Amino acid sequence: MAKASKPSSKPPATPHTRATPHTRATPHTRATAANGEDPLHALQAAYLADTRYAAKDEELLHFYEQMLLIRRFEERAGQLYGLGLIGGFCHLYIGQEAVAVGIQSALDSAKDSVITGYRDHGHMLAYGIDPKLIMAELTGRAAGISHGKGGSMHMFSVEKKFYGGHGIVGAQVALGTGLAFAHQYNADGGVCVAYFGDGAANQGQVYESFNMASLWKLPIIYVIENNQYAMGTAVARSSAETHFHRRGDAFRIPGMQVDGMDVLAVRQAANQALAYVRGGGGPVLMELNTYRYRGHSMSDPAKYRTREEVQDVREHRDPIEHAKAELLTRGVAEDVLKDSDKRIRAAISAAADFAENAPEPAMAELYTDVLVEAY
Repeated sequence: MAKASKPSSKPPATPHTRATPHTRATPHTRATAANGEDPLHALQAAYLADTRYAAKDEELLHFYEQMLLIRRFEERAGQLYGLGLIGGFCHLYIGQEAVAVGIQSALDSAKDSVITGYRDHGHMLAYGIDPKLIMAELTGRAAGISHGKGGSMHMFSVEKKFYGGHGIVGAQVALGTGLAFAHQYNADGGVCVAYFGDGAANQGQVYESFNMASLWKLPIIYVIENNQYAMGTAVARSSAETHFHRRGDAFRIPGMQVDGMDVLAVRQAANQALAYVRGGGGPVLMELNTYRYRGHSMSDPAKYRTREEVQDVREHRDPIEHAKAELLTRGVAEDVLKDSDKRIRAAISAAADFAENAPEPAMAELYTDVLVEAY
């Protein structure tokens, strides 16, 4: 009888261990060996070492005013929706103002591009687009930035390099990757910022985009605005990996996790990410932990969370109140902040009046902007 062979104490080889011999270095492992650090975590480590932008008083006041402009605009938009002057869907940005302001204040508007989903009013305001044009678009008027044909979710400004406003969840990530390719192809030095939410982060096209952007080292910053509830489901119930900044690890994209309720923290992280991308490092994935105070859209009663939870965030983490408190601590007079609020309220009232009184588009507008050229 043949003698039974002794079982091996070594685990059987798997396809993964066979496919990754230690003697076969890849470009990524060579980069790690050269500088002694893991590039996937170096950005996060640098950010944690210095988490807040050292803004001057006038800079912080400007950030405060920009966030306040978004807050007052969205509050008025909610009122106009309730009055029936805004139709269709309307997604408000209240609570998330520090994200758009902190990131877009770091961009070069002459060459950098921005693309986002349907919660887009705040991003447009943060990029310096006239509130009158945005409000007129919300009310479907010819004076709107998309001539009244896009509405809340589909606004564009080629002049400002703002490419929407997209209602197909996650599609803006693929489109943003295309914009980044255009920046690279044209060698214009621009960077694309593509915003999307924690819900969209589970879409398949997001990871196809990550793969392509990493392979080609495209100049793009993917920004996940993690407002915790997507359309109405808590992240812990819908995502196996709730640390969204790690989602790029499989594609060798470094991630950063940032307090999205602190405008100076956001600005600091944006500066570091932009320096990395402009230096040829390729894409960066930023997770901005933030919170929306209203429902997913105006039709959402938000019964999936308690009023006490929302109130707790408003009282202890509100980005505007946080900036206001810091300005007061620095010695900025409260009268200055009151004057800012008064001036912004007046500007929003003027934008609403303009939108209500502007004419609707002519019927002929149904046939414009369908094709790139006239045929």
